[in-house]
Amino acid sequence: MDRKTHASPSFQNLTAITTNSPDFASSSSSPTSISTGNRSVKIIPLEHPSATSSSSSLSFVSKWKARIKRMTWEEWIEMFFPCYRWMRTYEVREYLQSDLMAGITVGIMLVPQSMSYAKLAGLQPIYGLYSGFIPIFIYAIFGSSRQLAIGPVALTSLLVSNVLSSIVDPSDELYTELAILLALMVGIFECIMALLRLGWLIRFISHSVISGFTTASAFVIALSEAKYFLGYEIERSSKILPLVKSIISGADKFSWPPFVMGSLTLAILLTMKHLGKTRKYLRFLRAAGPLTAVVLGTTFVKIYHPPSISLVGDIPQGLPKFSVPKQFGHVKSLIPTTVLITGVAILESVGIAKALAAKNGYELDSNQELFGLGVANICGSFFSIYPTTGSFSRSAVNHESGAKTGLSGLVMGIIMGCALLFLTPVFEYIPQCALAAIVISAVIGLVDYDEAKFLWRVDKKDFLLWTITCMTTLFLGIEIGVLVGVGVSLAFVIHESANPHIAVLGRLPGTTIYRNTQQYPEAYTYNGIVIVRIDAPIYFANTSYIKDRLRDYEIEKDESNSRGPEVSRIHFVILEMAPVTYIDSSAVQALKELHQEYKSRDIQLAISNPNREVLLTLAKAGVIDLIGKEWYFVRVHDAVQICLQHVQRLTEFPKAQDFLAENKPSLFQRLLNQRKDGFLQPELESGFRESLLSKDTNPQLEPLLSKKP
Repeated sequence: MDRKTHASPSFQNLTAITTNSPDFASSSSSPTSISTGNRSVKIIPLEHPSATSSSSSLSFVSKWKARIKRMTWEEWIEMFFPCYRWMRTYEVREYLQSDLMAGITVGIMLVPQSMSYAKLAGLQPIYGLYSGFIPIFIYAIFGSSRQLAIGPVALTSLLVSNVLSSIVDPSDELYTELAILLALMVGIFECIMALLRLGWLIRFISHSVISGFTTASAFVIALSEAKYFLGYEIERSSKILPLVKSIISGADKFSWPPFVMGSLTLAILLTMKHLGKTRKYLRFLRAAGPLTAVVLGTTFVKIYHPPSISLVGDIPQGLPKFSVPKQFGHVKSLIPTTVLITGVAILESVGIAKALAAKNGYELDSNQELFGLGVANICGSFFSIYPTTGSFSRSAVNHESGAKTGLSGLVMGIIMGCALLFLTPVFEYIPQCALAAIVISAVIGLVDYDEAKFLWRVDKKDFLLWTITCMTTLFLGIEIGVLVGVGVSLAFVIHESANPHIAVLGRLPGTTIYRNTQQYPEAYTYNGIVIVRIDAPIYFANTSYIKDRLRDYEIEKDESNSRGPEVSRIHFVILEMAPVTYIDSSAVQALKELHQEYKSRDIQLAISNPNREVLLTLAKAGVIDLIGKEWYFVRVHDAVQICLQHVQRLTEFPKAQDFLAENKPSLFQRLLNQRKDGFLQPELESGFRESLLSKDTNPQLEPLLSKKP
């Protein structure tokens, strides 16, 4: 059967518009309507911003100034003193009883815990009591969380012990002075981060890293406290191998009394914690566990006076006195530890604070939280504290006990003050193994094996990150473990960014929607046209990868589900840039090179749906004029319509393929004038080759745009 191919007048009109009017896509704010036989094809124009458009930073500054002008005096007070937020809306009848009960519960829990953590840090127990006293009052004023319980915590204590023991012996007075100086440095660093609003930097540390780090730290902490159970000294280290070797080598000095007493105390603590978690009516047992351990241990020692069980010893009575931190000559050597402690403090404190804020229905500013923690450490350093932060366990108990506002924290501080004034003589008889049992029972909850199982099931890459962090922390130390974990985490981020996801799009049958052909196998493509979506910002690190992938898509043509005119090669590449939020100068240069490379092979580049910032960058770099405004589209659908017309034209007249490269409308128009009739637009857009051989319209054909009634 002879095949007659003639261009319809409607096709001539469409081509004339697209070739003779370079600015057709931006010449009008209304859609361009093109008649194609018995229906109208509408091309939505893309608005091109001026290359001299104002910067978004000016908009940000103006918004910031407007916000400052709108702020009332109450909002100014709340910004500097967040406690005013709950104080001005405090409901005595509803909140007072809950706050008092929560404060008393956590305060009773804090007293023995603070002494235990001070011993873990290599300090005298009194410094743990100091650290659980002054910072609480300061944080209640400047902190934004209403349930966060701050004070000494296990991880921070271990970090302090690890770094300071490598500088000076714990029995030396310099050790204590450096711990106090470290609190000042941590506070200053936290305040600087808050004022510069740098809290977002912590987001680069993934949850897998934190989980692996805390799991490994829990084992190190538990082994470090084993000396109080075993009855002999072991090597102080943040690595598991030296600890295990030290424990084994000193086995001949093992003493049964502290081991039995410590084990029984630990069993009681774990039982009370379990009952408190599993039975709501017994939840008070969770908070009462540390106090119970201390009371039972002290009572036993008072009655039987066992000589082989070491005691806490003399603890100074009274509140801490004002003193300025000393030994500033060691500041430089403490900077790495300051950064590490600050990072751990932010992750532990801000994480639990945000979770509790969401549960209690109020908003929390991470930077304000950082500032509150920083001021608490700075002020506390003048009253002999070591670095403090929010405690996960005590904050959880505070929330479960019904704390509504920061008043519960003030109650904790009052209880701690009473303990310093009146109870220190009693603390002298607390067994060391009882305090060690309190620490071990607390850190057992840090062993996050459930997270490891979850990661193995969901994401093997994150499980690998968890394993690397955990193993390096155990065998190489805490500092190296964190650095390696963060480094590998950033490496994964960089790899994902430098190798972004790129999808070939196809059209879903019966629609004008284009989706990933890998995800939707029924989506079909068009011969001679490749539609590519880049799902990431384009910048210097991923331009080479993107260019390589585009070359691959040009060569690796999947004709199993393709339609349209039969062509031997690719004539058009359409870039769907809706997901591209940013493009830098390197990417702009790569785009220019790509355009020139395509032009040399008679391939036209088209761009669909770039956002305003990307389009503005392209305009400033001259890429819009280089490619041509007529090749920028609002929708992929619009780009496909235009490209399909050209592919059909190039198929019918092979010699006219040089048109795209030479850009001679006169030649193209001259060739069009040689045609009298052509295929119906629905036949061309449907993609069925059979329709090209017949003038009869197939009722199953799917036009790009539905016919008008």
